[in-house]
Amino acid sequence: MDHLFVPIIMLTVTLSGGGILLYLLGRGRKEQAMDREQAALMTAQQFINVKDIRDRFLYTRDGQIFMYLRVYSISTDLYSDSEKDTLIKTLTAELSDVQYPFKFMAASRPIDISPIIHEMTAMLGEAEEKQKELLRQEILQMSGYALSGDIVERQFYLSIWEKQEEGSGTELSKRAALLCEKFSGCGIPCDILKEKEIVRLLNLFHNPSYTHLEDTEYAAAIPLLEGGGMA
Repeated sequence: MDHLFVPIIMLTVTLSGGGILLYLLGRGRKEQAMDREQAALMTAQQFINVKDIRDRFLYTRDGQIFMYLRVYSISTDLYSDSEKDTLIKTLTAELSDVQYPFKFMAASRPIDISPIIHEMTAMLGEAEEKQKELLRQEILQMSGYALSGDIVERQFYLSIWEKQEEGSGTELSKRAALLCEKFSGCGIPCDILKEKEIVRLLNLFHNPSYTHLEDTEYAAAIPLLEGGGMA
C-alpha cells in the first residue's frame, strides 16, 4: 500500500508547487501592471521636480527655490579688438565676486519673422513693378524660412537657487537683482523672469513641440581639403 501513496504524495506536492508558482507569477504581472499605471499617471510636475511656480519663484519638490534670469545676446561684430578685451575684462571683474553657484543655459528657438513678411506684403501696394518682383521673391524666401524653422536665435538664461527656508526668497531676490545690475553695467541687457516666462522656459527645455533640432553633423561645418592638401 505504501508504494501507492508515494505517487499520490508526489502528485499532490507537484500540483501545490505549480499552483503557488502560478500565483506568484500572476501576482508579479499584476504588480508590474500597477507600476506601469502609476508611472503613466505621473504628472509632468512630478517628473521635472516642480512643485509650484509663483511670481518670480519656482519651488521644487525637494525643498529648493529657484529664480531665473534671461541674458540677452549682443553683437560684437562691429567691436574693435580693444573694445572686446574691455568688455571681457569688465564682465570678468563684475562677476568675480559671485560666491554662490549658478547655472548657465542656452537654447535655440525659431524666430518669429511673420511681422517682417507682413511689412513687405504691405509695401507691395506702393512699390514699382521692379520693386514688386523683388519683394515677391523676398517674401517667398522668407516664407520658406518661416516654415522650415531654419532661422533660429540663441537664448541665454541663468538660474540661481537656495534651500527653501524663512527669508530665502528675499535673499534670492537680492542676488538676482545684483546679477542683473552687473550685466546691465556691462551693456548686456538682463531681465528677471516672471511666472509666465518661467513656464515658457520650462516648455523650451522639456516640451518637444517648443524645441528646435539643431544639425549636429560636423562634416558640413568643417572644411575638408581635397587632392594633395595644402600647396
